[in-house]
Amino acid sequence: MSTIVETVDVAVPVSTAYNQWTQFESFPAFMEGVENIRQVDDRRTHWVTKIGGVTREFDATITEQIPDERVAWKSTDGPEHAGVITFHRLNERETRVTAQMDIDPEGFVENVADKLGVIDRRVKSDMRRFKEFIEDRGREGGAWRGEVDAAGQVPPAPKPGPGAFGGR
Repeated sequence: MSTIVETVDVAVPVSTAYNQWTQFESFPAFMEGVENIRQVDDRRTHWVTKIGGVTREFDATITEQIPDERVAWKSTDGPEHAGVITFHRLNERETRVTAQMDIDPEGFVENVADKLGVIDRRVKSDMRRFKEFIEDRGREGGAWRGEVDAAGQVPPAPKPGPGAFGGR
């Protein structure tokens, strides 16, 4: 299993960076090889990827989600991987976004790509493209401000108030 850590500083407030990251269906706009992501419910996503001519479909579960701080996940089938994205407020207009992922490549092509550093470079490029994506927009394309605790439970939704967001 390989561990990849990549950090990028983005010129948007922490809530903007976090809110955009919760819009999983927008990932194909900045993640190379991600063809489609479908949000199944508050905790589950279905992914379709195509890397090196190999198409894979798998499901992932959000294991922890704390607004403006972190989103963690693990795959539940297909290629084994898990990770966490953390958001650190640098100041009112800048945020440090860090991706830490554990990936167990599946199959010959993925293993060769991992050994040659292709996966590591892809994550670095994806984070750079996220920076460009969110800075060019200057605002998020939606948000989900709910939480998933470390036990994987989704607490009841808070009552909407000023500034509250709707569903995903």
